[in-house]
Amino acid sequence: MQKIVPHLWFDTQAKEAAEFYCSVFPDSKITSSTVLHGTPSGDCDVLSFTLSGQDFMAISAGPYFTINPSISFILNFDPSQDDQAQDHIQEMWTKLNDGGKTLMPLQEYPFAKMYGWTQDKYGVTWQLMLTNPEGEPRPFITPSLMFSGENTNKAEEALQFYLSVFKDTKQGTVARYPEATGPANQGSLMFADFMLEKQWFAAMDSGVDQPFTFNEAVSLLINCDTQEDIDYYWEKLSAVPEAEQCGWLKDKYGVAWQVSPADMDKMMQGTPEQVARVTQAFLQMKKIDLAALQAAYQGE
Repeated sequence: MQKIVPHLWFDTQAKEAAEFYCSVFPDSKITSSTVLHGTPSGDCDVLSFTLSGQDFMAISAGPYFTINPSISFILNFDPSQDDQAQDHIQEMWTKLNDGGKTLMPLQEYPFAKMYGWTQDKYGVTWQLMLTNPEGEPRPFITPSLMFSGENTNKAEEALQFYLSVFKDTKQGTVARYPEATGPANQGSLMFADFMLEKQWFAAMDSGVDQPFTFNEAVSLLINCDTQEDIDYYWEKLSAVPEAEQCGWLKDKYGVAWQVSPADMDKMMQGTPEQVARVTQAFLQMKKIDLAALQAAYQGE
């Protein structure tokens, strides 16, 4: 099971968006779908899906949070692994950009022969890159965190913090701003990637002022096997008490995380009565009580 899963919050479009992404990405499928009843947001679609080997989750839970580019997804098209990489990046760009908004046009840049950044019609942002075939291979999809506003120039500090919290970690590429850009200081992170729990992520300090920062619309869900695991990540990461609800928390940089039982998806695929009991149980929690959830699932 993937330890850290990107989670997307939509108003009403979670199912539609998941179906769209599965139609765009190769080797992709929806793996589970359920409806939560009786939540503060009403009836909520909850879906798990896999895009080209990367697990995602999505929920339709009302217009409370809006997806923005502070967490995007880098798509690495590697000519050393795909002799049609240039054609495939163009095809993917056309599909993801349709009805969306171009943030950086697909073209050549000093750092890549072909690169583009688009915000699709559901608000999710994607960075498509033709990678250097001589570089160290990376997964096709890499979640990327952009530190802006009051968090500008904190990307390296955050990266080191995450490396200290998670297991099976590694620091990868580091590229620094050669001179100050305004918000970004000289020497701050123009780009860096790093591994947490054997999964690759990227981080950067924004080189320009941005009207957005991290929020709950894109969160990172941590699958935990035990209560001890839940307790550990909750203690290490939670820094905003008022954000603690239903297993959700915010860290000191504003990044939203969910600390969740690994078998939550199984519980959500139970009978309608089991799902209702589990839903009502976790809606009352801040940090998840695994034993209480299991008892609710069993009807005890």
